[in-house]
Formats: sequence, C-alpha cells, structure tokens
Amino acid sequence: MPKPCPSRPELSGTLVKFKGDGLELAGDAFGDPAAPPVLFFHGGGQSRNAWRGSARKVAEAGYYGITFDLRGHGASDWAADSDYLLDAFGRDIERLLYQFERPVTLVGASRGGQATLVGGSRHPDRVRLILLADVAPDMRADGIDDLRIFFANSARGFETLDDAADSLATNLKQARIADAGKLARSMRQDDAGRWFWLWDPATGNREFLAPPSENESLLAAAERVTCPVILVRAELSHLLTDQGVANFQILAPQLKVVTAHGVGHMFTNDRNDEFAADLLDWLADIPEQANA
Repeated sequence: MPKPCPSRPELSGTLVKFKGDGLELAGDAFGDPAAPPVLFFHGGGQSRNAWRGSARKVAEAGYYGITFDLRGHGASDWAADSDYLLDAFGRDIERLLYQFERPVTLVGASRGGQATLVGGSRHPDRVRLILLADVAPDMRADGIDDLRIFFANSARGFETLDDAADSLATNLKQARIADAGKLARSMRQDDAGRWFWLWDPATGNREFLAPPSENESLLAAAERVTCPVILVRAELSHLLTDQGVANFQILAPQLKVVTAHGVGHMFTNDRNDEFAADLLDWLADIPEQANA
C-alpha cells in the first residue's frame, strides 16, 4: 500500500510513495483512494507535473488519479544499479499494479507509455485500460537520434529557462512553450544558477535510449497485451510512422488509434485537460471488471 505524505484524498494533490522494483516511486495523488485508480506516467526527461492537470480532472470525475515520477526522475529514487533500460521501467509498473485492490488504468507518454505497455501487458487481469500518448513499436530511428541529442545537451544544464525551452522546441521538433517559467517545476538550479532537468543524468546514456532490446520488448508486449489499448497519435509526431502503427494494430487487434491534431510528440504538456476529457469518455465505455 502507498505511504501518504500526509494522507489526504483532496483534489489539491497529496504526495504519496509506492514501491517500484527495488526502489521507491513518488507520485501526486488526487481524489478518493477507494475510487478506480488511473495512473499517469511522463516521458523521459519530464516529471510527474506533466500529467498534473489530467490527474486532477479524472479525480473530479470520481477516479483516483496519481501522476508518478519514473525511476530516476523527480522525487522518485535513482536506480542504485543505474538500470534505466525499458524493462526496468516496466518492472516498476508491474509492482504498482499489485498495490491497488481494483483494476488499474495506465496512461503513459513516450518512455512512460512504453513502460505501461511492457509492464501492463504482463498482467491483463490487473489492467482496465492502457492509454498510450504517441508510443508504438518500430519508431523512427532519426527521431530517436533527436532525443539522444536532447539528453546530451541537457546534461550540461541551461543558463536560463528560456534556453531550456529553446532546447525542447528544437530537439523535440515541437512548438516552443509560451511561458518558459512553467518549466521551473520540472527543473532544479545548482549553486551556480544553471538549470537542470529533474532526472538522473544516467537515464540519458546512449545504452538506455532505444537499444535493440527495447523494440524487441515493445513488439513482444504488443503481441501479448489483451486489455483494451488506445493510442493517441500526435499529428506532428517525429517518432511514429504509418507502418509502425499498422504493425501495432496487427499485433494488437483491439488497438484503437486516434489522432491529436496540430501537436507534436510531447503534446501532453499543452493539452492535459483536453486529454483527460477524452480519457473519461473512453473509460465510460470500458467496464472496470472487463479483464478481471
């Protein structure tokens, strides 16, 4: 069971701690812990704040929304063995599933989406729905190269938040965030005043970013998953391909694909509340015990 800090089911959000695979994961919880759980997972280099708006919205609708920091990110533990391969993130998801008494809805973007597919597909009886934000097997290699550059540049930190916003827009090929000051909640300043993302620098090592084993794990998960799966594909994504999505649908015939128009890969930062509204509509059509 989670360790609340403190224990309050209020919509303002409560810091909670859950057990991952050999480490502790931090999250912000919204709503009643007895309600159906909806767990949110951010992309690499982000933090639990990326999904805060969505978690609050689902809580207002009667769900228990928790937005998590992935291992090595935000307030979650860094991996003592520096294991940031996809399977390690997936094992954390597996541990979380058994800390809830009701079937869990998993929502993930980018790395968080990959982890939910890998971990959730291994325990279909524990999962109500997997919702993926711009994640599928067989993603573009050149898009992964952009992510590698982003992580490498980020390791040096940024002189200003505007510099960080520029890096996001350039390397992830998305519209620049209008108010760079909003990035402060996902960053920290060192004693010299430079800004760094809230993640273990080791998470950006090349050996953890799309090695061959990663796509093999995603393909296996796509073939294995039996619960409902929805893929929200960003119209301007630099990572997904038509063929990759088509292959995903062949492996997982139950997959539903919808398009988020006018946005790029990390679109949840800008469309959190609208994303939550769609999620609530989909949940209304999926019985909680569908896979129990």
